Amino acid sequence: MGASFDGDGVNFAVFSAHATLIELCLFSSDGRKEMVRLPFRERDGDIWHMHVGGLTPGTVYGFRAHGPYTPERGHRFNPHKLLLDPYARALEGRLRWSDAVMGYKIGSSRGDLSFDTRDSAFAVPKAVVTDTSFTWGDDTAPRIPRSESVIYEAHVKALTQLHPGVDKPLRGSYLALASDPVIAHLQKLGVTAIELLPVQAFPDDRFLVAKGLRNHWGYNTLAFFAPEPRYMAKGALWEFQTMVRRLHTAGIEVILDVVYNHTAEGDQFGPTLCYRGLDNASYYRLADGGRHYVNDTGTGNTLNLTHPMVLRMVMDSLRYWVEVCHVDGFRFDLATVLGREPHGFDPNGGFFDAIRQDPVLSRVKLIAEPWDIGPGGYQLGGYPHPFHEWNDQFRDGVRRFWRGDPGMTPDLAKRLLGSSEQFDHSGRSATSSINFLTAHDGFTLEDLVSFTVKRNWANGEDNRDGHSDNHSDNMGVEGPSDDPAVQAARALRKRNLLATLMLSQGVPMLLAGDELGHSQGGNNNAYAQDNAVTWLDWSQPDTGLTEFIARLAALRRAHPVLRQRRFLHARKRAADGLADVVWLKPDGTYPTPQDWHDPAFRALGVELRMAAEGFDPSADAVLAYFNCGAAVPLSLPKSATWELVLDSTRTDLTSGAAPAQLPAQSVLMFRSAPDEGSAKGEST
Repeated sequence: MGASFDGDGVNFAVFSAHATLIELCLFSSDGRKEMVRLPFRERDGDIWHMHVGGLTPGTVYGFRAHGPYTPERGHRFNPHKLLLDPYARALEGRLRWSDAVMGYKIGSSRGDLSFDTRDSAFAVPKAVVTDTSFTWGDDTAPRIPRSESVIYEAHVKALTQLHPGVDKPLRGSYLALASDPVIAHLQKLGVTAIELLPVQAFPDDRFLVAKGLRNHWGYNTLAFFAPEPRYMAKGALWEFQTMVRRLHTAGIEVILDVVYNHTAEGDQFGPTLCYRGLDNASYYRLADGGRHYVNDTGTGNTLNLTHPMVLRMVMDSLRYWVEVCHVDGFRFDLATVLGREPHGFDPNGGFFDAIRQDPVLSRVKLIAEPWDIGPGGYQLGGYPHPFHEWNDQFRDGVRRFWRGDPGMTPDLAKRLLGSSEQFDHSGRSATSSINFLTAHDGFTLEDLVSFTVKRNWANGEDNRDGHSDNHSDNMGVEGPSDDPAVQAARALRKRNLLATLMLSQGVPMLLAGDELGHSQGGNNNAYAQDNAVTWLDWSQPDTGLTEFIARLAALRRAHPVLRQRRFLHARKRAADGLADVVWLKPDGTYPTPQDWHDPAFRALGVELRMAAEGFDPSADAVLAYFNCGAAVPLSLPKSATWELVLDSTRTDLTSGAAPAQLPAQSVLMFRSAPDEGSAKGEST
């Protein structure tokens, strides 16, 4: 599919089940002049194809599709609109918003049922025949075990645009992300994978351009095979490949946030750029006889993955990024859409069956955002192995516990053990949960402890956009504060949140910039802020917090008990008679049912060992306490000799004895000393 150079010329292949004629349009190298139109004369089933001798990589082209224009029946063919190849590997030019890109006449009394005859070629991006070869050398996928993964969610431009160690011409690009100082920072933090916000080519939405804004996040894909050109310094695929190769050399995986649930064409009043003009009735899920679009995504349209050729395109795209670009995994935006069959969400639906049996894709990391706005859209825990899932219940529960909301300690216990009530079924592992405190969508960590009310005015939507319930806490002052007491309280809260994240079962995910103290000024929906709101300021980093996160990552690496594959069920281990998990109160007693139901129960201890089913006598035990209340006396269990290795209230502490009190607003972690066996059997 798409354009393939074979040495003698280029073969073009494009799908359309309902077109009556498709034309190949060849353009000048700058994409400005249409040189010739060649009709496709060969068709095998619904695949139209032709070979054009003499063409080489760099050839600029597009398609025009003829057929019925009957929107009420789902068909919107309009040969006056130049169409992008769905398999385009590179783009020439960007979308220039004009009424000419619409298949209907703007302002017509017939609305989208009218027909526009203006040529759109001047305003739309074209496809470029691409040579995808690259010298990979000895590049090898890191293949970090799921249990050892620490993910860092980042935006290519926001992460690098202001980095003083990156050459100015490269800032904001793939090559900037591949630079030595950026990679060194990732290694220092201890992250094993960088998860990039969308890098598949996308346009700036018309309503944003009209307001002088841009689509910063990129969740509006136009070309599923082409890297976004705005992140290129040289305009070539090798830049992206170089980034991946250099990250791999550093032992860091690359995960792409991908959007296969909808396209940038919007609803019936959107532009005709590609899929709509090639075969609207096949590519999209339609309603009301075909005129309107199913909108389970909230963006105007929904891709029809129940159609075999649309599913093939998605699978081909995923394999392309793995095989040609060597990426290590994918995070699927609004993944419920991908599993929604005519009868509803199905974990054994076509998309999941296709990806799990694929010899390439079944071996990479797969992460689902387990919700959308469609019927039955919230599916946390409903995905099949080997999918990970973003766990918003971890985010909300941990935020609320540390905010001091009554009755949240039982919820904290669930999150510490990997949310087993959601994921412990069907042979899934305790690494199924992607635990996060913050993500691109919502407050940054700094704003989470500085604002109680969102401030999204810069988005131009009268502050109506974004979530209003953020479970945040300003520590007594709304917004920035010079008060040392407020600053200290905020710093401690951040450390407590981060310690909880890194000491929990599951896979932790950090948001880029949180380690620097990055603030978006209270904007919790900065999707259109391609500016200093989202660009990380490296000039005054919170080095103390960066070091604290690095310490947490090191502790996680050093103690396998913190990152187990098996869920813990408080079962006794046959080898030593010790339970794999024990809940404790600070005074050394066990919580009673009354304690668990007490809204004022605010301090919880947990003693962790390797799961009873996977006994490992060489692994240390870990004892951790989480206290969102006042200081209380502390009495450690006699099941081991315990060494204090973490105290969130004392950042300079690396090792020590147990304090007499569990400090207020604190996380403490102990590890068992080598003589644990002398006290075996004393814990129940």
